[in-house]
Parts: sequence; C-alpha cells; structure tokens
Amino acid sequence: MQKRKGYLVKRIFYPAAFLLVAAATAQAEPDRDAVTKISDTVGEMTMTMPGDDADDRGIENSLRFEPIQNFDEMFLRDDVVFLMRHGPTDWSKLDEKDVAPGDCADQRVLSDQGRQDMRDLGALLAHNDIRFGRVVVSEWCRNQQTVDEMRTGFDAYAGESLNGVPVETAADLNLLLSLQGARDVEGLRDLVSSWDGGTGEGPLLVVSHFTNIQELTQFSVYEGEILVIDPDRNNRVLGYLRLKTAEPDVGHFDVEADMTPVEPDSAADQPAKAATN
Repeated sequence: MQKRKGYLVKRIFYPAAFLLVAAATAQAEPDRDAVTKISDTVGEMTMTMPGDDADDRGIENSLRFEPIQNFDEMFLRDDVVFLMRHGPTDWSKLDEKDVAPGDCADQRVLSDQGRQDMRDLGALLAHNDIRFGRVVVSEWCRNQQTVDEMRTGFDAYAGESLNGVPVETAADLNLLLSLQGARDVEGLRDLVSSWDGGTGEGPLLVVSHFTNIQELTQFSVYEGEILVIDPDRNNRVLGYLRLKTAEPDVGHFDVEADMTPVEPDSAADQPAKAATN
C-alpha cells in the first residue's frame, strides 16, 4: 500500500467500523466469508469457473484488495467510484507524436497478456458479485480494449455484459494534455464527485490513464489497478484492488515509491514521486 498525500484525496485507510455512514445497499453483495486474508491488511478474492464435474477450469489469477478492514465500505455500496487505469499494455509500441485517441495503429495498446488479464479481471469481478451501475471510459484504444475484455470476462462467467450496463465514452477522461486529450482533470473530478449511486445497480466504473489519475489523486497506479473512492467523504480513497499478477511499469512510471503501509488511524501521508516520463 502506498503512503501518500493526495491532491484530491488522501490515501488514508480507516477500519470500516470507523467510517460507517448511510449508504445505498448494493444490488449484489460480495461475500466477505469468501475472502482469504493474505496479511493484516490485504485480502484476496478467487474463483473457479463452471466446469464438467472434476474439470478444474478455475482462473489461476486472483483479485487482491487493501485494506481488508474496509471490505463493507469498498464492496457493499453503490455510491462509490471505482477509478481504474487501463489494462497492461505493450510498451514496445509507444504512442506516435500527436496520435489521435482512436488511431489504434499508432498508439500503445493492450498486450496479449493484458487482454487475458482484463478478461480474468472481469470474470473475477462477476464471480465475486462486484457489478457496476454505470461505466465511463476514455476514447483511447487501450481503454476501450480494457472494457471490451472485461466484458468478455463477465460474459464468460455470468452470461451477461457488464451486468447489462451501457458503456459511455467521455473525452474528459482522455490522456491528459495529449492531442484531443483532456486539458485538465476538472471533468474527471466532476464525474467522480457527482456520483451518488445512480439507480442502485452498482458503483460507477471510470477507466482513464496514469497521468489523469495521478493528477487527480497523487497516486501512482499499476496498469489495471482500481482505486475505490467515496464522493461522500470529499473523494477519499477507501482502498485499492488489482490482480495478484499486476506489475509496476519498470522504466516508465514510478509506482513503487513510498510503499510503507498506512496505519488505519494515520493522519499524515507522504508525497508521491512524479512519473519518470
């Protein structure tokens, strides 16, 4: 867990008992009894895909989240926001200068492993009853691919497309300061801040980029990592979740700085280091 001072939020994790507020009841409720405790603060969700008798087609990957003490706050509410960075990409193909968001041939896109990871993520979310009431995604190809692959994972497990939720595309989530990108994070901030649970079908899922998320929250996130944000508490980050196999962007973005765990009642965070490029 990273210990940092946020621009929009502070990454201070409190036990759920300390943070009880009136909140909408989620349509589907993840089962805390199905969570494996990895450490004092980290929980893990797994799954086994439906198969024939003894045929084990379970996904080898798993979904880890922190802090485990905030399970109810993170997963049993509709009025929180899951702010996600796109899935793992192929860094051998960098974005061309001034590439347009929809020009997939000239920008970095999901790797083959990244596509599989996002399918696994969708299936893990569906299996553990983590569904969404609204999905909003950047125009960039790697972000669109992320949602497409997650949808495939949902379909494979639950036979439904992200719980039947339409996916909206928003230019305000585009790569910050790039061609046809977002000029600032005000649109993203407004989207996050205004979420109130909608019609009670599940949380809001927002899929954006490293730079946008870091500018908004001062958190450096892995590809495919999700921050869970509470608009009712001035957009406080309640915790994060990501695949067990998620890895930092070695040589690209510094996401390993200040990894000292945050105490539940801590009042101070350390500043995050900036991206290296």
